[in-house]
Amino acid sequence: HLLFPLLENVQKKEIYPEEQVVKYQLELLKKTKLVDFAMDKYKLLHKTEDVPDELKDQRQQVVLQLKELKADCKQLLTMLEDSSLVKPQKVPGEKAEKNNQNYRDTLVMLAEKHNILPDHVESLYKYAKLHFECGNYGQVQQGGQMGAAEFLPIYRMLTQDSSSDTALSALWGKLAAEILLEKWEDAIADLNQLREVIDARHFPSPLQQLQQRTWLIHWSLFVYFKPELASYPNFRSEVIDLFFSERYLQTIQTNCPHILRYLTTAVITNPRRRGVLKDLVRIIQQEHHTYRDPITEFVECLLVNFDFDSAQEKLRQCEQVLGTDYFLQSLREEFIQNARLFIFETYCRIHQCIDITMLADKLNMGQEEAELWIVNLIRNARLDAKIDSEKHHVIMGSAKPSVYQQVTTKTKSLCFRSYVLAGNFNKQQRKYDGEEP
Repeated sequence: HLLFPLLENVQKKEIYPEEQVVKYQLELLKKTKLVDFAMDKYKLLHKTEDVPDELKDQRQQVVLQLKELKADCKQLLTMLEDSSLVKPQKVPGEKAEKNNQNYRDTLVMLAEKHNILPDHVESLYKYAKLHFECGNYGQVQQGGQMGAAEFLPIYRMLTQDSSSDTALSALWGKLAAEILLEKWEDAIADLNQLREVIDARHFPSPLQQLQQRTWLIHWSLFVYFKPELASYPNFRSEVIDLFFSERYLQTIQTNCPHILRYLTTAVITNPRRRGVLKDLVRIIQQEHHTYRDPITEFVECLLVNFDFDSAQEKLRQCEQVLGTDYFLQSLREEFIQNARLFIFETYCRIHQCIDITMLADKLNMGQEEAELWIVNLIRNARLDAKIDSEKHHVIMGSAKPSVYQQVTTKTKSLCFRSYVLAGNFNKQQRKYDGEEP
């Protein structure tokens, strides 16, 4: 189901012929129970109002399955309508587990009161799964029709074995439903919970755990890159922390090095995380022969080879890549702006004199505009520089540390080192004293 937004983006951008995209959508729909959607695509592809009997029969079967499963868990669904069962309200600053505790306790109490059996709970999981497969992901607005996003957490609260494969599958299903409903706050909570479960669980083989982490990394792209940054300012830092964590970085390098495109974009568009640049460059160099694209090559050209002409060429290619990538297209302008800052800052640190006219031509700006832009950039980047307006040059100063700064740096760890040295000396002295007769 998560593939359909990507295909719709491809269709909207006209990257491939529309007929070819619709054909692939129809092939993908045959593997789901989105029968009405499949009928619409069939009509569009074949330019007809008639649909094959195969799709009509499939629709009847899906409706019949829904009725049967609803009957199987009717007792539980009736219980969910109890007036004493109030869905927990979100309280800022409190963890989701704490907010849901009263709801869980009330749910368990009502289950005992209504004589809800384990079979009823398992039927609810099947019912929720079928709702998801039919495209009923959950409530779009408060008080709407319940769907997979509402049924699956109830199943996890009532199931006797919360560590079972079915319970893990229910958590994946809830995350997918929240993504498709664009409920980003709930989705990030599900993602973090899923990460904790995967890291703490003992899988039959390390390969299965690697697969779970690989899925988590890919699904996290929806959560971290699709919401508006203004509404969720911390998401960009959170994805950097996730991808740079040891276990998930190993997963990226082992199973999905193409994720480096998104990690690189997150770092470049987040000026506050410049501290991870060295680690990013190291990883890109390590995976150079495994994966390359204009975004990772831009970093290599600029920060490894210091090839500014190639970096400019790669930046133009990055603009095309960002314009078609489903997850990154909203970051194109921000990426280009920050990439230009990277180029200028790097150029300033290795050159003493810069021609403003030459820089203005490269940046497609007027000379006065470029001069003003450089003044603001020098101020923001805190670079030791001045502008020669007559010669239209930027003259970089030498950033030599003062004598006091050098003394401070040299003696900063002197106390600790002296303490360690004294400790080692005393240890050796006691050892020597013990060996004497």
